[in-house]
Amino acid sequence: MSERPIFWVGSSLEDIRDFPNAARQRAGFELALVQSGAMPSDWKAIPGVARGVYEIRVHTEREYRVLYVANFADGVYVLHAFEKRSQRTRRHDIELARKRYRDIVGDRNSGAKFEGTST
Repeated sequence: MSERPIFWVGSSLEDIRDFPNAARQRAGFELALVQSGAMPSDWKAIPGVARGVYEIRVHTEREYRVLYVANFADGVYVLHAFEKRSQRTRRHDIELARKRYRDIVGDRNSGAKFEGTST
């Protein structure tokens, strides 16, 4: 199976670039698994955003999360990346990922080309 492209939605690429080195490397490794069609080593479904959205859990000196959707044929969409500072994911993080997901679906339904960054 060939590697699927990653589409970075909103500030997700910059957000991952702001992770400390160890967390950034781990997130990159886990996203490479997703690109190849596998599941990350530590993940959780996030149905509160949308069906098919998953969270990559990155454990380093702190906790980091990468929310993505991989059920579109054209690639993997990274919706949001952030440091998790409490047991429960902040409402702001869920709402932001939900908005970005809706934007992707809206663009796809209207035939518009995705405006995010691709790698």
